[in-house]
Amino acid sequence: MSTACHVYTGTAGHSAWFSEDAGLTWVHPNSHSGMYLEARVWSFASHPALPDLLYAGTDMGIFRWSEASARWTPLPSPMQDVWAIAIHPSDPNTLVAGTRPAAFYRSRDGGDTWQALDLPGLPSFSTINMGATRATQILFDPVNPKCLWVTVEIGGIFFSADGGDTWQARDQGLVSADVHGIALLDRPDGRRVMLATTNRGLHRSDDEGQQWHFQKIDSPWQYTRAVVPRADGSGTVFLTNGNGPPGDQGRLWVSHDHGDHWENVTLPGKLNSTVWTVATQADDPLRLWACTNLGQIFSSQDGGAHWERLPHEFGEIRALHWRRLPIGIRQQEHAVTRRVEN
Repeated sequence: MSTACHVYTGTAGHSAWFSEDAGLTWVHPNSHSGMYLEARVWSFASHPALPDLLYAGTDMGIFRWSEASARWTPLPSPMQDVWAIAIHPSDPNTLVAGTRPAAFYRSRDGGDTWQALDLPGLPSFSTINMGATRATQILFDPVNPKCLWVTVEIGGIFFSADGGDTWQARDQGLVSADVHGIALLDRPDGRRVMLATTNRGLHRSDDEGQQWHFQKIDSPWQYTRAVVPRADGSGTVFLTNGNGPPGDQGRLWVSHDHGDHWENVTLPGKLNSTVWTVATQADDPLRLWACTNLGQIFSSQDGGAHWERLPHEFGEIRALHWRRLPIGIRQQEHAVTRRVEN
């Protein structure tokens, strides 16, 4: 069956944008599609077992997209400002979502109903920035999905060994509780490396997050945002970096040895802000997308060795996602309007 690369961009105030041709042209679904045009879209999640569905976390709760009907459906939930979503690797009906102020919820029926999770010591307000804390990443352990990790800005790292029923803090050694992301990398010899990003730099743990150590990178700025392993288990991992949010300079780093050493990646053109995140998928791990916080998007077809800057520039980007979908999955009578040609 022929497939196409579908890329999704979540913006801070201009809703979600879709590309069905690997980022060459973009579709901005209008308000009749079910999500309002000025939405702030913080996160996306999908599962290969349910190609029709895509979830988006927004400032108005969680929305579920149907590819067949080209419509967003708002899902009733106790959540308002949803910053992070993750789907269980082997059970697509189990989702975990996180909000601002920081709180976490679980659904076992595909998002129709939600249960609040109890994370002891999770702060909802920070006296450091005098504002609400926020969930930044939710990560199921790919080896043992009962193990679940979440990161909080500004609140640290929490771990659950039973799918979210009970939790414990895993923030010992962090130089900052302003945590942006986390990654798990398993070496061929069985040893595990964990990496975490904060506003003050990259951290590393070799004991399942019991103790973290600051790992300085060769950059004029230690602000790190996302840490994303390439989805092929090779030990290649990308790190996004810049001079703050949004900043006006940025860099992308890559490690080919599970985070032991880092090399600067050359992205074409002048970067306008901090590099924000990288999107990867297991069914085609050499296809990658990356973005800056202020709207530049880059793609690679060779695992990150070479990058191309895409012609369309957005405003502020907060989420980037991609997947392969069968050509013709959408019903032809349902059009997604407002196409932007580049």
